[in-house]
Amino acid sequence: MKLAVVALDFDGTIAVDGALDAEVRGLVHELRERGIAVLLVTGRILADLETCVGDLRLFDAVVAENGAVLSFPATGHSRVLAAEPAPDLLAALSAAGIEQRAGQCVIEAAADAWPRVMEAIRRLELPLVVHFNRGRLMVLPQSVSKATGLREALATLRLSVHNTVAVGDAENDHELLMSVELGLAVGWGSGRLIRIADGVIDGAGPAAVARHLRRLAEDPRLPAARIGRRALLLGRGDEDQAVSLAVRGRNVLITGEPRSGKSWVAGLLAEQLILHRYAVVVIDPEGDYRTLESLPGVQVVDPSGHGPHRTDVTQALRFPDMSIVLDLSHLPAVEKADYVKAVLPVLADHRRETGVPHRIVVDEAHYFLDEPAVGELLDLAMGGYTLVTYRASQLRPEVREAVEAVIVTRISDPEEVRALAGPGIPPGDVAAWTRTLSRLALEEAVLLPGVEEAGGRLTRFRIAPRLTRHVRHRHKYLDVPIAPARAFVFTRGGVPTGLTARTLVAFARVAATLPADVLEHHLRRSDVSRWIGEVFGDTELARSVEEIENQLRMGSMLDARDAVVERIEERYARSGPKRRTLEGRMA
Repeated sequence: MKLAVVALDFDGTIAVDGALDAEVRGLVHELRERGIAVLLVTGRILADLETCVGDLRLFDAVVAENGAVLSFPATGHSRVLAAEPAPDLLAALSAAGIEQRAGQCVIEAAADAWPRVMEAIRRLELPLVVHFNRGRLMVLPQSVSKATGLREALATLRLSVHNTVAVGDAENDHELLMSVELGLAVGWGSGRLIRIADGVIDGAGPAAVARHLRRLAEDPRLPAARIGRRALLLGRGDEDQAVSLAVRGRNVLITGEPRSGKSWVAGLLAEQLILHRYAVVVIDPEGDYRTLESLPGVQVVDPSGHGPHRTDVTQALRFPDMSIVLDLSHLPAVEKADYVKAVLPVLADHRRETGVPHRIVVDEAHYFLDEPAVGELLDLAMGGYTLVTYRASQLRPEVREAVEAVIVTRISDPEEVRALAGPGIPPGDVAAWTRTLSRLALEEAVLLPGVEEAGGRLTRFRIAPRLTRHVRHRHKYLDVPIAPARAFVFTRGGVPTGLTARTLVAFARVAATLPADVLEHHLRRSDVSRWIGEVFGDTELARSVEEIENQLRMGSMLDARDAVVERIEERYARSGPKRRTLEGRMA
C-alpha cells in the first residue's frame, strides 16, 4: 500500500506542554509538498488548538474532541459529529465539586474524578462513555472516538484508511491505531498501546516522530502491519485450525489445473478485501467474478465496444473504497489481450498517484504476462497484485520472482510443480510436492512455504465458503489444456494409439478423424462421459454423451462418433460468446 495520509495525535506525540515541535512542523510541510495529507487527531477542544498551534491550515483536516468535531482549516468549514454536552450533567458535576471544561461535545475533567463522573452519568441515565487520556478524562457520546472522526474526515477528502499511518501515545489512541493500515505508538507512551501497535517509534520525544515519518515517506510501499491484525481466511487445516493470509500488500499467485478451484479462491480473497473496504480491481477475462457486484461498493464494467480510456477507470475509482470488476467476457481473445495490456499501466499509474486500487487481480494471467515487456505493465515493487493462472511456468521469470505468497489448487504436472518450487528445491522435495498437490480434492488447496503464515511447510486446507455465488463459464474449458496426466488417451485393443487429447477441442478433432471402432470402444466402456464429468466437471455434457453411450450399447445409435462431436460443438457454442469450429477458428 502507498502512503497517502498521516494522522497525528497532538499532546505527548508531536507536542510537549502544548507546544508543537518545530521539527514536526517542518515535516508536515514536507509531507504535504509530496502530496501526502496530514491530519491532526486529538482530544483537545478546537479553540485550544488554535491557541497552541496557531494557524491550523498547517493541516489538511483537524479531528478534535476525540472524534466529535471535524474541521477543514483551509476552507473554514467545521462540523460537530455528536450531541452537545447535557446541561443537567454539567450542573451535576459542578454541584459535586468537579472542575470541568466543556467543548462542543466533550466534557473534560481530571482522571481521578472518574467515580463521581460515572455516578452522575448513571444517575441521569445518559448514553455517555468516559475516555482516559493520561491524567485527564473525557466524557463523550457512545460510539465517538478518534477512529470515527478520522474515517469521517477521510471520507470527505476521498482518502482511505488503508493508505494511512497513525501515530499516538495514550489510552485514547487505541481505536485510532487499529483503524488504519499502519498504527505506530511512540516508545515513551502507554505500554498497553505499544503492545497493540504495528510498530514503535523509538526515541525520547516528538523529533523522533518526525525522523521516523520522514523515512517512511521515502519508501513507496508502506511497511507491513503485524500478522493477524487484518487477515483473510483461506480455509481450515487438518485439525480445523484457521489458515489465513495477512493483508500486507504482497504479490500473490493462485495456480492450479483448470476446474480445480483457482478462481473460487481468488474470489474468496477479493470478497474479504472488499468487505474490509479495500479498493479492488478484478481483470476478469471470462466473467467469473460478476457476482461480486452484490457486495457493497462493487461496480461491474463491460468495456466491450471501446478501449480502456484513462477516465473510465479513474472515474470508477474516484471513491477509495470502490471496487471494479472489468468483465471482458464479451471481447474476442485478441481484444482481451490488447485491453489488458492497455489498462494495467493505467491502474499502476493511478495507484502511484492516489494509492488506489489497493489490489489488482489478473485472472488468466499467463495470457497477458508472458512477454519481455511485462515490466511496463506492472508495478511489481509496489506489490498488491493477485495473479491467477493454470500455467505459472508461462509467466515471465521477473513476475514469478516478485511473488511473495503462493496458493495452489490441484496440480499433477511435475513441470508446473518444479516451476513453483524454484531451482533451490531438491528433486526429492519436488517429487513430494507433486504427490501432495496432485491428490488435492476439489475443495482443497495448499499455501506454499515462503510466507510466515505457512510455517515453513506445505499448509494444506479445505477452502472456506464464499458469500457470493461463483460463476463458471464452461466455454473456457473448450481450449484450455489440462495436465498431461489427466489427458484422454485413445487406445485400440487396449494398446495406446499415440493420440491424446488435453482439451475438448482436441478431443473432438481427433475423434472426427479416427476409425469409428476406436471411439466406439471407448463409448461402450463409458470412458468419454466419465472423462468429461470428472476432468471438466461439465455434468450436463457428460450426461448428454452418456445417452449416446447407452444408445450405442443398445444398438440404436448408428453414428456415435459424429453424434459425440456434434454434442461437444453444440454445448460450447451455447456457452461461449462466439461459436468455435473444430479447426479452432471463430465462426
